[in-house]
Amino acid sequence: MTQDMPARGIVARADRLLSPVEDATNMIAALFVFALMCLGIAQIVLRTIFGTPLTGYVDLVELSMAGMAFLGAAYTQRMGAHIRMELLLGTLRGRALWGAEIIGALLGMAIIAVLIWYSGEHFWRSYQLGDTTMDAEFPVWPSKLLVPVAFALWFLRLSIQLAGSIRLFVDPTRAPEGVCVMKHAADVAREEAVLPGTEET
Repeated sequence: MTQDMPARGIVARADRLLSPVEDATNMIAALFVFALMCLGIAQIVLRTIFGTPLTGYVDLVELSMAGMAFLGAAYTQRMGAHIRMELLLGTLRGRALWGAEIIGALLGMAIIAVLIWYSGEHFWRSYQLGDTTMDAEFPVWPSKLLVPVAFALWFLRLSIQLAGSIRLFVDPTRAPEGVCVMKHAADVAREEAVLPGTEET
């Protein structure tokens, strides 16, 4: 998306609506990591110094895994940070590139749709049974609910990228909306080498 002219199409509007949600879920995933780090420190201190480890520490670690692993997936997709075959895609231009992006988005959506269905079933079964952890007997369903929610956001992000790729496949001269634009390795290195506050004007 260009910096000088904000995009006003349907794809761009959908992108702007979903982006804050992705930012929020990514922040929640980061908070899960931070909270787990704090719990680990507390566990070591309490067990080593006071001889009283945290009750249910292992259960809390297990429950936090879903949030850490999946809540940032849609944000990562938007940033283009998932593993991609950029060695191949970097050689493509125009309709060939956007055709490859369309195929990739469709395959990703098909896989994630299956994961949404089965993870949703897994959550619902856990909720109905009142499933709990083995030690402290914490309810498991909130953690399992995070998985289909995170996958649903990922599915929406892929849908936006699919629409943006189709738009550019039809007319490659348009400004990109809702898609990841690959950068050359030299451009990435140049951006990472610029210190904060020293950007070129």
